[in-house]
Amino acid sequence: MSFARMLYTASHGALRQRQVPALAIQARSAVRLSSSSAVASSPVLPGLPSACKQLFDAKAKKGLSFGEIGKAIGKDEIWTAALFYGQAKPAPEDLAKLSEALGVPHQSLQDSLGDHWWPTRGLGPDPPQDPVIYRLHEGVLVYGYPIKAVIHEKFGDGIMSLIDCHVTVDKKPHPKGDRVVLTFDGKFLPYAKW
Repeated sequence: MSFARMLYTASHGALRQRQVPALAIQARSAVRLSSSSAVASSPVLPGLPSACKQLFDAKAKKGLSFGEIGKAIGKDEIWTAALFYGQAKPAPEDLAKLSEALGVPHQSLQDSLGDHWWPTRGLGPDPPQDPVIYRLHEGVLVYGYPIKAVIHEKFGDGIMSLIDCHVTVDKKPHPKGDRVVLTFDGKFLPYAKW
């Protein structure tokens, strides 16, 4: 069975048949990109500052990972990726280091992401459509209340901060296939009583 036909069959007819070949070509291209390079180009979403596209273009041109860029600017890879997606606020020295590391004109970064700019956090549709992001969303839907209950049992009445939070992604080798290890290391914030 052809890749396009499998895609059509898997969609249970939700797509018109003439759309399938184009999607199959896109899917095969994405698979080649992701499997041939650890530094595949990332999509730029609508509504991001113009400098974000410049950053993604420079990242792809230099063939750097978020981890490599993060090391060059003295930041974590997740924070660095968040900056590229307009989800983190850079300090002036971050912009200078980014300009140097990626060869992007400092003034264009300053004009787009400087002191006058503040992130609007939260991107994309809800529920998410990207498979990776949807699985994270699904994880919260399935395990959100159990995690909440355990947080309350261990800490009391409060929340985990995502403002004072460090997020890491690690790869853990496993005989049945590598594992993704996500860590959200957030400060516990008890609810105030008055």
